[in-house]
Amino acid sequence: MARLAGLSPDEVARREGGSPPLVETEEETIVKMTERVITEAANEGRVVLVGRGAQVILAMRPNALHVYVIASKAFRKNVAVERLGVDPSNAQKVMEETDRQRDEYVKTRYGRDRQDLTQYDIVLNAERLRFDGAAELIVAEVRRRGWS
Repeated sequence: MARLAGLSPDEVARREGGSPPLVETEEETIVKMTERVITEAANEGRVVLVGRGAQVILAMRPNALHVYVIASKAFRKNVAVERLGVDPSNAQKVMEETDRQRDEYVKTRYGRDRQDLTQYDIVLNAERLRFDGAAELIVAEVRRRGWS
């Protein structure tokens, strides 16, 4: 045993013929907590969840409505500047980085393409419908399903 002193837990396990202990990273812990919060919120009933892979986590739930909202880059850029206060000179970069991070998160964590429209019940164009029109269609679908 003295020969193992000073070795990492992974090295000790390998030398003893076992597997290294599983050490959860901070990011993995956050992902698991996020999944738990999403599931618990959905269990409580009426809730709107935005992002974080909820369309995958709740994919098999019959009482979940999965909505994907789209718009042109120009429209999204205007929303980022006017509603979210993003610096106009950085808006395009912020938007692209945000999209990249969201795509990567869902791909890395769940092996899915966030933009695969088959995982959504409804795809709405916020630019054409405006936000109030998109919201009205969502409410209409909730009522059609008898959830309100």
